[in-house]
Amino acid sequence: MTRKPLPTEHLSPLATLVDEVLACVGYEMAAATDIIDDAVPGYGGLFDPATTPGELRHALDSVLASDLSRPPAPESTDDSFILYVDGGSRGNPGPAGAGAVIMDATETELARLGRPVGSRTGNNTAEYVALQLGLSELLARYDPRSLEVRIDSMTVIRDAWDDDDPTEPGVETYSEAIATALLSVPEHRYTHLADSDPNPADALATVGADIAALGPGS
Repeated sequence: MTRKPLPTEHLSPLATLVDEVLACVGYEMAAATDIIDDAVPGYGGLFDPATTPGELRHALDSVLASDLSRPPAPESTDDSFILYVDGGSRGNPGPAGAGAVIMDATETELARLGRPVGSRTGNNTAEYVALQLGLSELLARYDPRSLEVRIDSMTVIRDAWDDDDPTEPGVETYSEAIATALLSVPEHRYTHLADSDPNPADALATVGADIAALGPGS
C-alpha cells in the first residue's frame, strides 16, 4: 500500500506545513509537536499564543529542511490488532481533525496518530480521514491478519462494512482508500462505540482540529 498521504481539505499555509511534518514522522502526533516546539525560538511552541506566525513558519521550514524520519514501530505481540479512530469538527463545518490509536491484541498502544483535516470541514469527512489514516499507518508498519476497528460513526460503518454508497459528498477518495486497505486485512470487523464509550483517538482528533484552526502564515 502506498505511503503517499491522501490530500486534506483546505488548510492554511501554516496548517499545511504542520501536516507535512506529521507525514514525515508517520503522523505520530507527540513526536511532531515535540519537534516543532523545540524549533520555535524562546519558550514558545506550536500552540503558544506568544508564538507569532512568522516564528512558527520559520520553525516549520527549518524542521522540514532537517532529516526527519518515522520513529521505529514497536514490535507487536502477534498479527492481531485493535484500531480506535475518531474525527471531529468544531462548528460542523469548521476546523476538523482526525485521530487514530493502533493497539495490539493485549490493548498495548503502539501508535498515537493525528492530523488536521480541513479548516472548514464536517464531522463525517473527518471520520473518514481518521479511518483512512489509521488503516494506512497500520499497513505501513505491520502485516495484520486480524483487525477490530472501534469507531462511533455509523455513516462510515455503513459505507465500509455494509456496502452502502457514501452519503457524504466529497468523500469518495477516502472511501475507496478505506475499501482497498480493508482488502489487505484477511479478517476485519468493527465495534460501534457509543458516545459514552472511551475513545483514546478523540484527544488526537482534537489536536488535529487545533492545527486546522491555525491562521495563515506570513
